[in-house]
Parts: sequence; structure tokens; C-alpha cells
Amino acid sequence: MPKLEYKSEAVMRGRILFVFGVALGYVLGTRAGRERYEQIRASALKVWNDPRVQQQVATVEEFVKDKAPDVAEKATAAAKKVSATIRQARGTKQADQGQ
Repeated sequence: MPKLEYKSEAVMRGRILFVFGVALGYVLGTRAGRERYEQIRASALKVWNDPRVQQQVATVEEFVKDKAPDVAEKATAAAKKVSATIRQARGTKQADQGQ
């Protein structure tokens, strides 16, 4: 499977959010409300259930599953580093105050 690049993920996410926002704005701004909502919903489901879209969804899910442990490890390491820095800063502050 092809590996996804961060930039393409961000672009795709932005496009999806834009389309969703346009659709939502249209529905909220129309007088035909519910009927038009159902039409948009049917179109969205049709797109979502398209095999090409589902193939990309599977690709993204696999990418996330592959990267999740690395992200968790880096987040844990960063949290420990921040915690140590805070403890050190507190210790320095207390030493400066003569405590």
C-alpha cells in the first residue's frame, strides 16, 4: 500500500471539512431544509460508500495504526521531558528563595 504523506492528509482533511461546511451552510440557509438535507445526505452516503473512497479510508486507517505507537512513544517522551523541566524549574526557584 502507498504511504501517505502528512501534507496530502492535511489537504484532504481541509477539503473534506470545506465541503462539509458548504453543505451545512447550504442546508441551514435554505427554506426547503429537510428535503434538501435528505438529498445532500443521500449524495454524501453515495460518495462515502464508493469503493474508491473506502479504499482511501482503509489506507488512512492502516497509516494511523502503523504510526500510533510511534506518536504515543514520542508524546510520552515529550511529557516526561516537560515534567522534568518543570520539576527542575521549581527546584531552582525554591533554592533561590532559600527553601
